[in-house]
Amino acid sequence: MLSPDDVRSALDQVIDPEIRRPITELGMVREVEVADGGAVTVHIDLTTAGCPLKSTIERDVTAVAGAVPGVTSVAVAMGVMSPEQRVHLKKKLRGGDGEPVIPFAQPDSLTKVFAIASGKGGVGKSSVTANLAVAMAADGLRVGVVDADIYGFSIPTMLGVVGQPTRVDDMLLPPLAYDVKVVSIGMFVPPGQPVVWRGPMLHRALQQFLGDVFWGDLDVLLLDLPPGTGDIAISVAQLLPRSQIVVVTTPQSAAAEVAERAGSVARQTGQGVAGVVENMSWLEQPDGSRLELFGAGGGARVAASLGQQLGIDVPVLGQVPLDVSLREGGDSGVPVVLTQPDSPAAQALRGVARQLTAGARGLAGRRLPLTF
Repeated sequence: MLSPDDVRSALDQVIDPEIRRPITELGMVREVEVADGGAVTVHIDLTTAGCPLKSTIERDVTAVAGAVPGVTSVAVAMGVMSPEQRVHLKKKLRGGDGEPVIPFAQPDSLTKVFAIASGKGGVGKSSVTANLAVAMAADGLRVGVVDADIYGFSIPTMLGVVGQPTRVDDMLLPPLAYDVKVVSIGMFVPPGQPVVWRGPMLHRALQQFLGDVFWGDLDVLLLDLPPGTGDIAISVAQLLPRSQIVVVTTPQSAAAEVAERAGSVARQTGQGVAGVVENMSWLEQPDGSRLELFGAGGGARVAASLGQQLGIDVPVLGQVPLDVSLREGGDSGVPVVLTQPDSPAAQALRGVARQLTAGARGLAGRRLPLTF
């Protein structure tokens, strides 16, 4: 005979679309009722009354429960978690007492953290960040993006993210775009309103993005830094000391010279430099020739200079050509690595993404399940 436990067991297959864990594990299934004739009612407690993915959960619960042998109909009754349930959920997600910590700064964190930096604005740093994130996610990695450019945020637009993160008391669940978790100050600021903050507020905002947001177990975290070597760059080094810098520049000498300063921050902070990305390298002509609108060799100069300063080999990770579809993807919120995957720009960006993520995550600091 059909029992509530049969249906509850099947609901293990329903994954919360924001937290990415089974709703049964999260304590969201309050009760399952089975009436005569196989009519089932599933009572779901949402994390918040305004859950933006309520309809997705209802659809998935209906489909999974309806597939259980003996079920003739499914009704889903939506409720909201009590304060006690939310406290329990935060403890489950964060561990310990549920207080916020920056998971990527913990000794056993295996997440690769890359700070995408540039010496000046206008070199395409945010476009590179958005496309790298989506390319990595398309390769099956769990990816998060922090838009750390508080004054000039653009990641929500480039990834087509609208609305705010879901709040569970003081914990935020980041929106998803193309399987990438995203958070930005742009999600909290009305359109057209500037952010007028000084250094300590910038540091606190970044701290909250890293600690108050539930990121889950990420393979890669990308931070889109503001141009230059200001407060945010210093805060990233303090909060994420094991992060690596990826410098974005254009070929022209003026941009390359400024980009070297952004990368040389690593010498003072002890961060690593993963490499250099040269953007807008050339414009491919109909006859196959290349028109180097901004000169040539800027990326190689930056890499060589940083390598000499740091005493390490700093590679040029890739050269990204000028491509109208790259700009169009940023404006439409659908990155070029999805819309035109075979274009030269998309291929170059996917190559950079795979170089950054090559190799398994290390075991240094990891707690292994061993007993002696």
